[in-house]
Amino acid sequence: MLLSSAQLSSSLHSQLHSLSSSFTLPLSPPPLPSRAAAAAATTMQLRRLPLLLPLAALSLLAAALTVARAHNITRLLAKHPEFSTFNHYLTETHLAAEINSRTTITVMALDNAAMSRLLAPHPTIATLKNILSLHVLLDYFGPKKLHQITNGTALAATLFQATGSAPGSTGFVNITDLKGGKVGFAPEDNNGHLDTYFVKGLEEIPYNISVIQISNALPSGVAAAPTPGPSEMNLTRLMSAHGCKAFADTLEANADAMKTYQDNVEGGLTTFCPLDDPFKQFLPKYKNLSAPGKASFLEFFAIPMYLSMAMLKSNNGPMNTLATDGASKYDFTVQNDGEQVTLKTRVNTVKITGTLLDEQPLAIYSIDKVLMPKELFKAVAPTLAPASAPEKAADSPKSSKRKSVPASADSPADSPDGDVADQTADSNGSVRFGSARFGFLVLSLWLGVHFLL
Repeated sequence: MLLSSAQLSSSLHSQLHSLSSSFTLPLSPPPLPSRAAAAAATTMQLRRLPLLLPLAALSLLAAALTVARAHNITRLLAKHPEFSTFNHYLTETHLAAEINSRTTITVMALDNAAMSRLLAPHPTIATLKNILSLHVLLDYFGPKKLHQITNGTALAATLFQATGSAPGSTGFVNITDLKGGKVGFAPEDNNGHLDTYFVKGLEEIPYNISVIQISNALPSGVAAAPTPGPSEMNLTRLMSAHGCKAFADTLEANADAMKTYQDNVEGGLTTFCPLDDPFKQFLPKYKNLSAPGKASFLEFFAIPMYLSMAMLKSNNGPMNTLATDGASKYDFTVQNDGEQVTLKTRVNTVKITGTLLDEQPLAIYSIDKVLMPKELFKAVAPTLAPASAPEKAADSPKSSKRKSVPASADSPADSPDGDVADQTADSNGSVRFGSARFGFLVLSLWLGVHFLL
């Protein structure tokens, strides 16, 4: 019988524990042995060598299997050609990256025939994203668990609910274990009427991700409702509703900057809005800028192209902004450290703290501080720096602007803005290597080296 990676890893861990328990590590250095005793000890360790080499190999294999448990939904579905359309639209709607970023999730997949029925009314990509996000449960439901639901019914939250687009509880799905081995699914806004059923399990990484087939798409009038096109969206209203009202009001009050934003929405736009507290603290500096400076400053917070979070993480480097104009670069550097994405200039560094909207061609993200362009502000030289000359050179607009910003560029100019928001949980990621697992790997290597020496 073939074992899953989780079962094999658990088995290896048990064997390693039983092997390593036969060796006792001294808590304090022993007294220096005599030559005879040293020779005897060397002989004993040589006899143990055949056991220690497999121990080290098993440790490395177990650690590797632990790391390999991370999932990739598009790769899992690629094994099943009859779900190619569903798989394609998970990528098109950027739901795949969101699924991969979560550690406990269930994907209710539709085969190509069911997807054809769903696509017949020609929904927009934004509406289709809402519909498909209703088919992603934020809990683990493998085939076995579906038939062992406590009291025969369960209510599960979905990605549609998590986006904030679902009013009330319409983003929840009822799961009911019916008689005869059937399991039915119904969205909350369907009055409990079961029209969709479990067909079979497709892929499963226990307690991490379950991919199951259901008979047809979940009927939800809320999820299937037409969504406004990008030109119909009120940017400042979206920002205001998610903690960026101060920035939104300032943008709306500047006619030139506002028109530049609106003119670029259709072709693709990614905006970063500072949260209220840091922007309110920054307003006195903003008011001291000239009229052209104010417009350029506001336009600096948007990139004239659509970038999802996954795209930001994979496209590190300098980015032009709406304010970029010939010699006036007004650019910043996108950089990610694991799951954290930062924006850097020569003046300061800010962190992306949340996603307010991600519907192609428009993406809006919140940031924890006010990003300051070097064209309008100067970095404060570090007080402990041995010489100020290099800092002046770094401020020069003639210096290399296309290079990634070094860590030292995060200057004390950040301090007035303050840190006011934490990064949202479950950012997009494909490999998870926890500190406990890392500690196990280090301990295993240490044990191998200790006994070999």
